[in-house]
Amino acid sequence: MNKWEDPNNFAVNRLDPRAWFTPFEDAASAKWAQPGDSSLVRTLGGEWQFCYAERPEDAPADYFAIDHDDTEWDSIPVPSMWQMLGYGKPWYTNVQYPFNVNPPHVPDENPTGTYRKDFDLPAAWDGRTIRLRFDGVDSCYECYLNGKYVGMAMGSRLPSEFDVTKFAVFGGRNVLAVRVWQWSAGSYAEDQDMWWLSGIFRDVSVIATPAVRIDDVAATTTFDKKFKDAVLAVDVKLVNAGKAPAKGVKVRAELFDAEGAAVAVLEGEAAVKAGGEAVVALKADVKKPRHWSAEDPYLYRLVVSADAGKGAAMAAPLNIGFKQVAIVDGVLQVNGRRVIFKGSNRHESHPQFGRAVPLESMIEDVLLLKRHNFNAVRTSHYPDDPRWYDLCDRYGIYLIDECDLETHGFGIGDWTHWAGNPANDPAWEAQLVDRMRRMVLRDRNHPSVILWSLGNESGLGVNHIKMRDAAKALDPGRPIHYEGDYACQIVDVYSRMYAGQQEVVEIGEAKVEKKAMDHLKGEEVQMPAERYGKMPFVLCEYVHAMGNGPGGVKEYWEAIRGNPRCCGGFVWEWCDHGIPKTTEDGRAYYAYGGDFGDHPNDSNFVCDGLVKPDRTPSPAMAEMKKVHEPVLVEAVDAAKGKFRIANRFDFAGLEGLACEWRLTADCETIQSGPLELPAIPAGDSAAVKVPFKLPDCPARDFLLEFVFTLAGNTIWAERGHEIAWAQFPLRQAAPAVIATLARPAVEVEELEGRVEIVGEEFAIAFDRGTGLLTDWEVGSMPMIEAGPKGNFWRAPTDNDGGCRGGGIQRQWREHGLDALSHKLLSFEIAKPAKADKGACRIVVKTSVGGPVVRNRFVCVYDWAIRPNGDVSLAFSGEPVGEWKCPAIPRIGLQMALPGTQDRVQWYGLGPGESYADTKDGVRLGRWLSDVDGLFFDYVYPQENGNRTDTRWAAFTDPRGQGLLVTADRLFNFGASWYSQKNLTEANHTVDLVREDFVTLNLDLAQDGIGSASCGPAPLEQYRLKPAPFAIAFRFRPIRLDAQNPMMEARR
Repeated sequence: MNKWEDPNNFAVNRLDPRAWFTPFEDAASAKWAQPGDSSLVRTLGGEWQFCYAERPEDAPADYFAIDHDDTEWDSIPVPSMWQMLGYGKPWYTNVQYPFNVNPPHVPDENPTGTYRKDFDLPAAWDGRTIRLRFDGVDSCYECYLNGKYVGMAMGSRLPSEFDVTKFAVFGGRNVLAVRVWQWSAGSYAEDQDMWWLSGIFRDVSVIATPAVRIDDVAATTTFDKKFKDAVLAVDVKLVNAGKAPAKGVKVRAELFDAEGAAVAVLEGEAAVKAGGEAVVALKADVKKPRHWSAEDPYLYRLVVSADAGKGAAMAAPLNIGFKQVAIVDGVLQVNGRRVIFKGSNRHESHPQFGRAVPLESMIEDVLLLKRHNFNAVRTSHYPDDPRWYDLCDRYGIYLIDECDLETHGFGIGDWTHWAGNPANDPAWEAQLVDRMRRMVLRDRNHPSVILWSLGNESGLGVNHIKMRDAAKALDPGRPIHYEGDYACQIVDVYSRMYAGQQEVVEIGEAKVEKKAMDHLKGEEVQMPAERYGKMPFVLCEYVHAMGNGPGGVKEYWEAIRGNPRCCGGFVWEWCDHGIPKTTEDGRAYYAYGGDFGDHPNDSNFVCDGLVKPDRTPSPAMAEMKKVHEPVLVEAVDAAKGKFRIANRFDFAGLEGLACEWRLTADCETIQSGPLELPAIPAGDSAAVKVPFKLPDCPARDFLLEFVFTLAGNTIWAERGHEIAWAQFPLRQAAPAVIATLARPAVEVEELEGRVEIVGEEFAIAFDRGTGLLTDWEVGSMPMIEAGPKGNFWRAPTDNDGGCRGGGIQRQWREHGLDALSHKLLSFEIAKPAKADKGACRIVVKTSVGGPVVRNRFVCVYDWAIRPNGDVSLAFSGEPVGEWKCPAIPRIGLQMALPGTQDRVQWYGLGPGESYADTKDGVRLGRWLSDVDGLFFDYVYPQENGNRTDTRWAAFTDPRGQGLLVTADRLFNFGASWYSQKNLTEANHTVDLVREDFVTLNLDLAQDGIGSASCGPAPLEQYRLKPAPFAIAFRFRPIRLDAQNPMMEARR
């Protein structure tokens, strides 16, 4: 067996795991210094020599020798992942392993990276203990220092440290050599729905400590029953690496508040025998400490020092928060109060660097999360870079800290038993328990960590039980999470993925037994309500954010807030993992699975985030920000200005927010003012009265809007940043009755295959063979490129089935909706209605259906062309034949406008895109854009850019001349430079071909979005059923320099 295939080679010569901290020479230096300021740490980041080989036997054999000639090797930066630098290939799979499943063996074709780094160590470090630390190497590695074997490790996202004191050269050159194998026994534990990438991707450092060192620190805080006073307990582990016993080692822990004032001093003393260790337990009472929470992430500075005399001193600083987690009557509590996770799953991902994420990118993620009202992250599916936890402590993000374990591929074809699963194989116990211990020991001092997770999608096995026990022994205060324990046998929290909205309600009520797979027994069991009903419930993954969507989020949050046992959810997931790539002619796009010749793969399933790879927020971010809002406004009597404001924070009052009310008339603010918020404790509400005066003007729409912003600056946003908003329509304008000049009747001329209608300033033509409007000119200006015709298709979203070809789009295609053709049934010049004096009425009847199938739509286009130039179209129809799909994509019209008409104004929901079940994050207003601005370029092209609840929309050229569209009801519209066919067939954004005309969709409705890419379909109330339909549009030429579209739309 190769050494990288031995599952027991996960910690060869490795030191005991410990908390992550930076040692300093004394307490004064440690008090406020940053990790990079320590004279005892040298980070080895930068350029390393690198040699890549496709197979281990092709790698240099004596790479570790001090005098090995590496001058012909390449130079690459560390941290990095070699596939992102052009070595080998990125490979994406979700569940399936990219190699034959035969644990612990991996292919002989095992890409191997060999690294060398020269560095100096200070002469002053001589006499100290020197440890070599790797914070993350994927997937297995061994290392040598100065030609001497140091050790070997697995566990890609976990640290390993080695004692290299006897190999180090002080005041001179040292040569560190590292060999990394892409595949190892450890790879079987790391099947985590992401790119398979390799290399030294986190920091490498050399650390000097005195002979008697602080090896580990564990700090815990425990409140009294009133959560007023607390006890700070600090356990300090000392290790004596010297040859003589150490007596009277003085240990001191000093606690400072955020301003640097001393709060408590804890002191103790210990004797440590040579080569031995000792633990000093310190405790102190702390009066009225300020609590840590995501809403008030107040940090104290704890400086722990140890002094063995004769200059052998060391200090370790920690940022700690006073926080206590408990489960009370099935409710997850922090500091005695229910908390709700407004969370997202987050892989470590950067479009250029892979999982070697720079600190600046981490900060950007935290800021985006906080600014969109998120308060939690699940570290899916492994412990993150240590710096991420410091950021979450400081900015206020709750964490589910997840162990570096997923064995999902073992469930393929054997979901009941998961044959060969390492999680249920005692031979893997040591490695898997070690992974759990390393995480807990590294991260347990972070107040942001609320739950420990045993990993992800690894079935359930005997090793999970051992992992739980290990975590409880090290940190009994935090609850254990693991979604794969479907029957809640070993966990403290009931966790589910993608349960539907109604099921969340039912789980919260806990009135019925639930079917659950018991992988320990290999059978399905009935889980009693008494078991799961005593646990908090969390959606560790929900509302799969792949492409356009997710939909139905509001209903989830109604269910979550409706039961105290529900403690929130974590969106899957944070960011798209697309990797930048360019075509031969230099056009850039984001690549996904299969684009690098990586087979098998799971295609674009790796692009399923709320933000794009470059962190551009998707439209879904506005939806999430809205449902997460910490303030709710409800109307009591809106006309009289009476409202109720509810504080949905878990801890904070509303003192940190400012509120402004605005009364608008046709979207113009006519009255406004600050609203003094009453003192409303978290979870409570209070009545308010808004002092507006509604004008007696029936000709305008009046709306009252509340806007809540930060009252002061924070570290994550400046004063004035919007936190929440609410709108309340007060009165709708009456239709305008405007006298118009009498105009002569239109002239109708029937030509061969064509009907022309001519008015004073316009000319319109219909094709008798197709029934379509083909020409429309006002003066000499063309109004259309192609007239409207019935449209019942949309480019499938990822939630419709996307490029994977499944989902509801398969049924749509089986019904021929992707290849519709139009058959003219009748064309009639009919008698106009009495009100349409002088108009021309044309009634067209068509049949619209796809090949092979018999189902179709019979559609009627009832046109009225009036002397004043207005054109009305009553579009109606009904489905014919047998329809077996639960919904259809859309019902509407599609037409083409001249490319010059690319300016858009509309009165409706905006500014971003929205659909039937994704419109809570948009608001009513009068919006301006261009056609480019309506488009969102999802990594995988699909339906996008729709606007809902539209009252009117105007499409004009830069001079303001163009077309105004209204309807007899609220309608949807979308305008794009790309054809529907192109969007349907494109696999990447570079496949999109920009046309010289604008494709305009005017829809009665579209099907909901849902999250069925990996979750529930749209709720029934958002489904678009195949049923009879009718909508009437009116098209009117407009000049914005002379006409107000708001008024024109009403007459």
